[in-house]
Amino acid sequence: MNKPLTGALLSLLLLGAAVGPAVAAPTAPTAPTTTPPTTPAATAVAVDFAGTVALSNCSGSVVRAPGSGPNDLALVLSNGHCLESGFPAAGEVVKDRPSSRSFSLLNSAGSKVGTLRASKVAYATMTDTDISIYQLTRTYAQIQSQYGITALTLDGARPAQGSAIKVVSGYWKRIYSCNVDGFAYRLKEGDWTWKDSVRYTSACNTIGGTSGSPVIDTATGKVVAVNNTGNEDGARCTVNNPCEVDQNGNVTVRQGINYAQQTYIVVPCIAPGNKIDLNRPGCTLPKP
Repeated sequence: MNKPLTGALLSLLLLGAAVGPAVAAPTAPTAPTTTPPTTPAATAVAVDFAGTVALSNCSGSVVRAPGSGPNDLALVLSNGHCLESGFPAAGEVVKDRPSSRSFSLLNSAGSKVGTLRASKVAYATMTDTDISIYQLTRTYAQIQSQYGITALTLDGARPAQGSAIKVVSGYWKRIYSCNVDGFAYRLKEGDWTWKDSVRYTSACNTIGGTSGSPVIDTATGKVVAVNNTGNEDGARCTVNNPCEVDQNGNVTVRQGINYAQQTYIVVPCIAPGNKIDLNRPGCTLPKP
């Protein structure tokens, strides 16, 4: 996992990790052409830190479903393994557990503009996926009015292979840019197994503290996944060294490659009023 940061590990990463936004390498000039392109290039949406949050040990974001209303209590998305109570066990689902956790809300430049507080963990698990969803004490309208920050929207569609993405870490105030390389049928790490995980191309070399970062499709500006893990040492299916398992049980280890959990599966589970309803049609999240 892009593990939560504590103690000595945090000190080491603070000393050794870059914390500025990732910068694209300059592009070499190309020879002029007399033939104009037949179709205009797609315009990428500008992606920044607005709406992301820093947790005490991880990253996250204020999110809304396509049907969420301005007066709904806002939601924060992160990883199940970022819970303040520790990692949920394999098969464990947390639902509507009281929480007073605080989150540092960031603006577009990555500066803290305020503190948000949870009222409960609306949902969390590390089974099939690795997500936590906190319900806040403020509505989207209140956050917009006080801080000028709008929530990121969860995409209801599955991301496409090859699509350009950005992983936005509120903890490190760093943005990683890469593409969806493909999907892991099953991703196994220690006691946990996740389904249909997003595999990044190598440019998204995420580190500890980036857990819970929103993965944003640059064509739409919507959240398509939540960053959660990577194979650090080349070991096979151990903690911090996930392995891919295909439909036939074949195992592949990709050292240095990182992964995320798709979030389109969350959208059908969000009922009117931003309630997490695991019995809604189309909701496939694990139940308690």
